[in-house]
Amino acid sequence: MAAFQAVASTRLYRMIADQIAGRIRAGDFPAGGRLPAERELAEQLQVSRASVREALIALEIEGYVEVRVGTGVFVCAPRDDGQYGAPALPAAPAGGAEATDIGPFDLLETRLLMEPECAALAAQKASPAQIGAIRAAHEAMSLTDGPAEHDRAFHSAIANGCGNAALAAAISHIWQLSSTSPVFHRLEEHFVTTNVWVEAQKEHERILAAITDRDPIRARHAMHDHLVGIMARLREDFGSGGIR
Repeated sequence: MAAFQAVASTRLYRMIADQIAGRIRAGDFPAGGRLPAERELAEQLQVSRASVREALIALEIEGYVEVRVGTGVFVCAPRDDGQYGAPALPAAPAGGAEATDIGPFDLLETRLLMEPECAALAAQKASPAQIGAIRAAHEAMSLTDGPAEHDRAFHSAIANGCGNAALAAAISHIWQLSSTSPVFHRLEEHFVTTNVWVEAQKEHERILAAITDRDPIRARHAMHDHLVGIMARLREDFGSGGIR
């Protein structure tokens, strides 16, 4: 009896990237030319712009395109052997951890489901020492010295103060997946600037104030607004002046 074939679970953005890469290899989009705008690609492919954004970043990592924020996405020339980059995503710089192919916006949407409620619980249940840890993480955030590390410490401190170990562990796992996502890292390289960190600090301040005031409704809304803001900043149009 013939054995069954293994079934692969392919992410939507990966399927989009493969289709665009095929068109590039076929010469439909010549080297040096600009790809259609994300909105146009999303309409043609009948998918969300977020999925197109993830696909374009994956293609940049693989050497098919160059993203120029403020200008657009341009097709790269193939290598001397006529080939483009390898189809597999490279490992993310996360201490040797295996890279994940989960899309950045899936990860952010999952955080949006969990972290606002976590902040509300922290406003109700966090001990004075845990609130002190949240405040310390916020105050330690430097715009020049590893702001991403301080950002994670701030959110981790809130999770630790929510009083629910399972929720805290789930949030920690989502952050770990984010840190091992090559596509997430490249998105941040393009769009997370000093100005973005300044805005994030202001949002953190509002979250901290709500938790310190023991106001769960305000804490929930402040965290929700913060995460929606992150997604909006990562969706800035490649072809506009954007946030750079």
